[in-house]
Amino acid sequence: MRAFRDAVGGWASGGSGGVVRELAGRVGVRTAVLVEGLSDLAAVEGLAVRRGRDLGAEGVCVVPMGGAMNVGRYAGMLGPPGLGLRLAGLCDEGEQGFFARGLERARARATREGFFVCVADLEDELVRALGAERVEEAVRGEGDFRAWQTFVRQPAQHGRPRQQQLRRFLGTKKGRKFRYGRLLVEALEPGQVPAPLDGLLVSLGRR
Repeated sequence: MRAFRDAVGGWASGGSGGVVRELAGRVGVRTAVLVEGLSDLAAVEGLAVRRGRDLGAEGVCVVPMGGAMNVGRYAGMLGPPGLGLRLAGLCDEGEQGFFARGLERARARATREGFFVCVADLEDELVRALGAERVEEAVRGEGDFRAWQTFVRQPAQHGRPRQQQLRRFLGTKKGRKFRYGRLLVEALEPGQVPAPLDGLLVSLGRR
């Protein structure tokens, strides 16, 4: 499934779709979950593992698009005009317009059963679900507490709510959002899973 995802990225960058079609048949891909970035990928796959699910075995591939503006291209490649896969996904509230227009161009409907909206972004959902104290514990456990303390002393952070500071901190270093995407999901209690993420996983179990 990882090879399929990598091949999709190459296709989106101007490569050939032949390898993607071959891999789709070989590994049995039936559903493509369109997400904006790698941190969303880490969170979706991390929650699936926590729930004892193997998305690859279910024919589900989570595909990071490198931003919401690319949704039309990916939906066209993987949805009805292309491979004909079932589409699902996560998007940020501020990016709904990109998703709606992109999916319309690709003749792929964004239904309530398949696409779910985060208020700001998935990191914001996770920070609010866990609470600032629990997220700070995770930051300390990862050895990032000194960097966090330096960050909150910056003038731009003065007066901002702790949860907003934490959300911003997660995006200040390359790779940090991806690392914490899975880490914060693993820290969630069963009843704390953000509604968009929970809804997506539940929808992927439907046939």
